Amino acid sequence: MKFTKDMLKSEKYHHPLLTANSAQLNDADEGGLNLGQVGAALRRRALLIAGLTGVVATAGALKAETDPPIYQGSFEILTKPVTGEGKVIANVPQTIGDGKDAIAAPETTEEIKTTIKVLQSRRILEPVIKKLQTKYPEIEYDYVIENLEIESKQRHILQVQYIDADQQLVTDLLNSIKDAYLQYSLAERRNDVEQALKFVEKQRKPLEQRVKDWQERLRTIRQKNNLVEPAQKAQEVSTHVATLTQQQLENRVMLEQMRAKYQDLQKEFLQQPGALASNSLLSDNPRYQKILDQLQQINAQIAQRGSIFTDEEEGMVRLSQQRDTMTMMLEEERARVNRDFQSRIRELEARDLAISEKIDNLNGYLRALAAVSRDYDNIQRELKIATEGLSQFTAKQQALQIEYAQRLQPWRLLDPQLTKVSEPEAISDSAKRNLILGGMLGLLMGVGAALVVDKLSNVFYTSKELKETIGLPLLGVVPFRKEIALSTNAGNTSSGLQQAARASFFEVFRSLYTNILLLGSDAPIRSLVISSAGQGDGKSTVAVHLALAAAAMGHRVLLVDANLRFPSLHQRVGLMNIQGLTDVISSDLDWSNVIERSPLEDNLYVLSAGPVPPDSIRLLASQKMQDLMQDLHSSFDLVIYDTPPLVGFADATLLAANTNGMVLVAGLGKLKRTVFQQALEELQISGTPILGLVANKSRDAVPASYTYYQQYYRQSMSVERVGDDDDTEIRNNSVPTSSSVRKIKG
Repeated sequence: MKFTKDMLKSEKYHHPLLTANSAQLNDADEGGLNLGQVGAALRRRALLIAGLTGVVATAGALKAETDPPIYQGSFEILTKPVTGEGKVIANVPQTIGDGKDAIAAPETTEEIKTTIKVLQSRRILEPVIKKLQTKYPEIEYDYVIENLEIESKQRHILQVQYIDADQQLVTDLLNSIKDAYLQYSLAERRNDVEQALKFVEKQRKPLEQRVKDWQERLRTIRQKNNLVEPAQKAQEVSTHVATLTQQQLENRVMLEQMRAKYQDLQKEFLQQPGALASNSLLSDNPRYQKILDQLQQINAQIAQRGSIFTDEEEGMVRLSQQRDTMTMMLEEERARVNRDFQSRIRELEARDLAISEKIDNLNGYLRALAAVSRDYDNIQRELKIATEGLSQFTAKQQALQIEYAQRLQPWRLLDPQLTKVSEPEAISDSAKRNLILGGMLGLLMGVGAALVVDKLSNVFYTSKELKETIGLPLLGVVPFRKEIALSTNAGNTSSGLQQAARASFFEVFRSLYTNILLLGSDAPIRSLVISSAGQGDGKSTVAVHLALAAAAMGHRVLLVDANLRFPSLHQRVGLMNIQGLTDVISSDLDWSNVIERSPLEDNLYVLSAGPVPPDSIRLLASQKMQDLMQDLHSSFDLVIYDTPPLVGFADATLLAANTNGMVLVAGLGKLKRTVFQQALEELQISGTPILGLVANKSRDAVPASYTYYQQYYRQSMSVERVGDDDDTEIRNNSVPTSSSVRKIKG
């Protein structure tokens, strides 16, 4: 339907184009998977996991069924017999090294591993094998060690097991190994005691000499430095240094005060004697003040007589002589006072120097005392170590002598009544065990293979994964369309459920448009670009449904097919692509004469692409296109531009610069991470504003509105079956756009 430009003007939405803020792009973290991602990957690859598990488990079971019977024999050895003699030895202090007795039974995990490794060594097993080779010439050390297992499940108990297809070989070999282990324990224990006694005796004499040497060094350092405890002496010297430091501080304060007074005195000396104030530094000198008073009196008499007599008059001459005499005496007194100040200053300086020398000497003594204290502490520490070592070796020597005097106890069989090992038994559960082990191994292999395959696919599968990986707002999640289209029931019931599914699917786009409106809190979003990273993400479908949702909510919406390379929007909305965007730009047609009203919704208008141009970028980058976008922006409540994909094409980036921003559509289960990351990097370089993401074709997450509509329609249809006409009318009115949605193609 053609219409005029005046029909589209609205004062309510008429304002200049707003510039959207650039979206903040975060680096996608493609390393590692969280538990949610692992679970989703395993569900997607369930067939692969089940297949590998079944194959490996079946192979294990078949192998167990075809193999000949296997016999297993065993015996247990007690490595620490509980006897009265053992208790006596255990009560002797063990103080050498880490407190462990070298000849005791293995205690720690590492000791047990070492003991087992020794028991499996050639030194122990070779004599046994050579003895049995006369009867079993085929056995070798490598063959025996492969089937021999030694473990410690309980403390001080070693369990020895041997597995072989020859039952008699198992019996003979275990009996020989049992005897060899008991002989080994006896020989090792006797040898350990003898070696330990030699070692202790060898170490005691040097320790005794070391104790004597350190005691002599301690006595020498005390006599040489005339002290008993260096720490106490250092405390006394430090206290003296602190006292001298305080005295020096007080002396320097007095020195600075005296120097200041001396400077002030020099300034007073520069003044005339008659000009000195009564509060000067010399006012405290009675002799100086007396001479000054006499001088002032003579000056007063000279001034009085001078008004009557001449200077040659006898009285005037006498007064002048007296004034000269007093002036000379005043100068001498000044010199004497000056010398007194200088003398006091020198005295204070000398005292400061003397205190400094004392402090330096004491500090030097402290440093020397610190070195002495270190030597003293080192000697004390070494003496303590040597004394403790001597005590330890003495105690150990006594313990070893007791050990050597006792009847040495070798290892024993756990059951003293047994002189031979028990009869070997066939392992009957080998098939079951192989099946379980094969199943576990196959499951692990399947899980590993599933994770590797899923990781190598490098595809976004869920909206949660997309949101966590890409630092952009998730505006909406669109469920997979095929799920909504399926309908297995027949008749009116099938039609009602299908209608409910489509209506709930359409509600997703209403929520999407509401989220977009909320982004424009400061300034409304009037125009946007719909694009995707690559082909097949469903951007055109999202653009059409978003336009329908906005139009159904009472807004005038213009849907522009800006995909001049492969135009398809006209097919989705049931229009012909006779004239379109290329005609408006290249032929100077009035866009109001080219735009058509959509048959799906009264408030939806469509500007199709028109003929495919040879160079679409030239048209989209032209000034005419920018002017057209400005005009459309001010004439409609919402303008939606459907553009080609981002990767490989610059169309969407050019158009987004003149809109409020871009909405990126990500097709879950198809979109590769590398392609999407490349698109984000291109948008970041160009500074294109991004409003957010739309996760399309979601199979995992179902929006709340979709679930609500499904439940609502089931309830409505149940009421309809019992004849509630009012509820039926409400149900039919609750989906005002369902008939329009059914007309959309694809």
